Amino acid sequence: MRIIPLGGLGEIGKNMMVIEYADDIIVIDCGLMFPEEDMPGIDLVIPDVTYLVERKDKVRGIIITHGHEDHIGALAYVLPQLDVPIYCAPLPHGLISVKLKESRVHNTRIHEVRPGGSFQLGQFNIEFVAMCHSIPDAAGLIIRTPVGTIVHSGDFKLDYTPVDCRPSDLSRLAQVGAEGVLLLMADSTHVELAGYTPSEKVVGETISNIMSAAPGRVIVTTFASLVARIQQVMDAAARFNRKVFIAGRGMNEIVKMALKMGYLKAADGLIGELTEMHRLPANRVALITTGSQGEPTSALVRIANREHREVQIKQGDTVIISASPIPGNESVVSKTIDSLFRQGAQVFYDRIAKVHVHGHASQEELRLLQSLIRPQYFVPVHGEYRHLKLHAQLARDMGVPEENVFILEDGDILELALGGGKVTGHVPASNVYVDGVSVGDINGVVLRNRKMLSQDGIVVAIVTMDASTGHLAVRPDIVSRGFVDPEAGRALMEESRDIVTRLFEEEKQRISDSTVISNRVRDLLSKFYYDRTRRRPMVLPVLVTV
Repeated sequence: MRIIPLGGLGEIGKNMMVIEYADDIIVIDCGLMFPEEDMPGIDLVIPDVTYLVERKDKVRGIIITHGHEDHIGALAYVLPQLDVPIYCAPLPHGLISVKLKESRVHNTRIHEVRPGGSFQLGQFNIEFVAMCHSIPDAAGLIIRTPVGTIVHSGDFKLDYTPVDCRPSDLSRLAQVGAEGVLLLMADSTHVELAGYTPSEKVVGETISNIMSAAPGRVIVTTFASLVARIQQVMDAAARFNRKVFIAGRGMNEIVKMALKMGYLKAADGLIGELTEMHRLPANRVALITTGSQGEPTSALVRIANREHREVQIKQGDTVIISASPIPGNESVVSKTIDSLFRQGAQVFYDRIAKVHVHGHASQEELRLLQSLIRPQYFVPVHGEYRHLKLHAQLARDMGVPEENVFILEDGDILELALGGGKVTGHVPASNVYVDGVSVGDINGVVLRNRKMLSQDGIVVAIVTMDASTGHLAVRPDIVSRGFVDPEAGRALMEESRDIVTRLFEEEKQRISDSTVISNRVRDLLSKFYYDRTRRRPMVLPVLVTV
């Protein structure tokens, strides 16, 4: 049996795990990752599914553990390549349907599985077990294979007072552990945190306290899929006689879907149209928006940038950012918070108030899971490399033999057999970049060029050659953007024109090869600019023959 992570190990997001036995392959989750700061112009990052596409006749289905973007966000890009059935709980079904509709991807083979339900895919029998996370209908997986039983925790925590999701089914996990488990794959995201993760109930109390004291409008931003958090805001609004308004197309679609499916409950008249908001006194308004991660097109960021048509920040507004920044998004979230403060809003965020709790298990919860499952082998999943390393050590401390703990990275092949386990190779598992409508066309070279342009700018050297003589027809023209100030750098540009001119004057033989000319001009100017400025702009020679 092969265990192959295609995403989610060594990074936060982009979760995708492959399990293969003989001629059967199942896939767990299909998520995306938000771009990091060193990915200019990239909208999303998704897993490389080359391994699956090459074996598409063996792929029996994609199993979704829950409905967060880092577990379902890549489906719209992967399904057109694989066209396989999806198995998930009811709420993920609704969220996936919304996503696929937005992307104009039609896949009618979505099968609902409730906690305790099981189904057969090839030689794999998969059972869903209820796990508490920050979204309803999160599930762990019990996978029975010819080699032994695998338990995949999904994202989870042990919340004993959940807002509207079921508590994790510890009794079922204990039963499976008593039967014997070959392999445990468990969430590592918050292994650095000691103790237990606080309950979602704490957040509801904080939101209520803030809303009760707010003199004006209350604007709450969170993930659109955080249905439990949206319910908490609605409950607080009803308690303090505020009407709820929704800003953001994605948030609107998910709220409508969750209301229809019964995951959100709102009294008649509680939710209003955004155009009605201005008719109410400020202390009667509660607004729920997207934008907790500083996404440029989200409602909150457009509000912070004074670009939203319906909502502008006023003195007395209170903004609650009910989420913590995903690694890499800290700076853009901070800029959004600063802009809101400048415009007169009072802003509450996770560093100064209990407006968000994590949906992932801390150390004591992970120890409890280990003690219930008692696996023969352990693979930490979902986290950056330090998280995987720390979780592996925790498992060893709990009694898993050192040789049976495997710290994998994306693309590693772990083979498990009755005689033992070992990493035997590697498959393609690089990032696939989504840039507008382009998927996978952006590579490392393009990103390096973008970073160079963003850091040191560009210089275009226009060299006009006489076709009959092979010499310069006119003095070269040098144009720069983002390199030096046009006025202050005028002398530098003139000097660089002189240098290119001398290159051709000192060349005794005629140069006819355009590639040779371009390389010489590029090398000459690159060295000159670095010597003078200690910067490396991108130099683009443009040859014109007349």
